[in-house]
Amino acid sequence: MRLSYKLAGGVAVTAAAGTAALGIGAALVARGFYRRMEEIAGKAALITGGSRGLGLALAEEFARQGCRIAICARDERDLQLAKERLEALGAEAISIVCDVSEREQVHAMIAKVQQSFGGIDILVNNAGIITVGPIESQKIEDFERCMDTMFWGTVYPTLEVLPEFLQRRQGSIVNITSIGGRISVPHLIPYNCAKFACVGFSEGLRAELAKDKIKVTTVLPGLMRTGSYIQAEMKGNAEAEYSWFGVSSSLPLLTMSAERAARRIVMAARRGEADVVLTPQAKLGALAHGVAPGITADVLGVANRLLPQSRGAQIDGQRRKGAEIQSPVVDSPLTAMGKKAAAKYQHTEQRLAEI
Repeated sequence: MRLSYKLAGGVAVTAAAGTAALGIGAALVARGFYRRMEEIAGKAALITGGSRGLGLALAEEFARQGCRIAICARDERDLQLAKERLEALGAEAISIVCDVSEREQVHAMIAKVQQSFGGIDILVNNAGIITVGPIESQKIEDFERCMDTMFWGTVYPTLEVLPEFLQRRQGSIVNITSIGGRISVPHLIPYNCAKFACVGFSEGLRAELAKDKIKVTTVLPGLMRTGSYIQAEMKGNAEAEYSWFGVSSSLPLLTMSAERAARRIVMAARRGEADVVLTPQAKLGALAHGVAPGITADVLGVANRLLPQSRGAQIDGQRRKGAEIQSPVVDSPLTAMGKKAAAKYQHTEQRLAEI
């Protein structure tokens, strides 16, 4: 009898604990689902790397929501074209040439935006570069460039706007990282390292700034159709690297459109969500890696065998932009949607109407 009582009691306690856990989980899900959407019309949004690709798509989406838009990038011509597109949407827009890896340039750029708009309400750290190739083709300089652009290029603007946000006790910071900042993918190691650092900065920042009512959202996109493969830099067997990366960045079943990604990111910013993983494949990968990181690493090791290998005389440490490489695979119908995205988001000279 005593044993039966103990067993029954244990089952009851376990059941109660399980019910409580389910209740807490349901409450958290409901809280996320019903999180209030903040009104952002009239607010000033700064998007780094806003002249092309996802950055331009984000600038356009914030403009549609009624924001005043500031964009920065390194190329003045691309910035001017992007600014004209934003103004065509009815947005008040400014563009500033800035290399976010240069601290002094970032300081001057933030000051200009604050002077023009009277302050900044939303900061989107989006600027980035992609270097594709096996580890033996990567140099210290490749790691440094990725860290300078995607880690320090996130830290510098954030620390520049932080005093204003802290003084007002409000503000929103959106850090565009990557699923590569949670799962390190072969042939993208310098990129992954910078994104891992950015994720750590972003998540820690959210925890520290919550008490000051400053929202920080970490965005981890999977593959997106932004046309960025054309601007990505290839190393090693450059043609083969460009072929697999270009196709992977274009196929509809593997990728998310830039427009859809931008809408989801802006929604996350308005809700003040903590963490957003884009694409079903990225969500599944992040879940699997969280449960069994060793297995996912081994699976990626197998996948790496299918990627271009460069050995001996084939090793090429020179960086070549995708736009400079001839590839029958990338020029095939397999990348039709990628080409359309590249034309739409200013990664090529070719106009959308010509495709």
